[in-house]
Amino acid sequence: MGKYEEIEEARKILGISEEATIEEIKRAYRLLLKKWHPDKKREDEEKCNEMIHKIVKAYKIIMNYCNNYKISFSRESVIKHLSDEDWWYERFGEDPLWGKK
Repeated sequence: MGKYEEIEEARKILGISEEATIEEIKRAYRLLLKKWHPDKKREDEEKCNEMIHKIVKAYKIIMNYCNNYKISFSRESVIKHLSDEDWWYERFGEDPLWGKK
């Protein structure tokens, strides 16, 4: 299995989209651990332990990728990821008709 396939499988296990923030990754991880904790799902402890193992492994793969991925801080990259409000402000700024009031 190649690196991309490994990351893609981990992403699917965690149930995160193709673009996710670190906070979204952590939230998905915590929710899955809570969901599959043996104290919560008492019917099949072996299945719970298997899923916990998969979830932890997937989280480590994703976090390792995120921690070693070079992030671009170029103007183009930052503008590409602006919120709707920030995008609007970049375009219209303090314009009396269209900008922030």
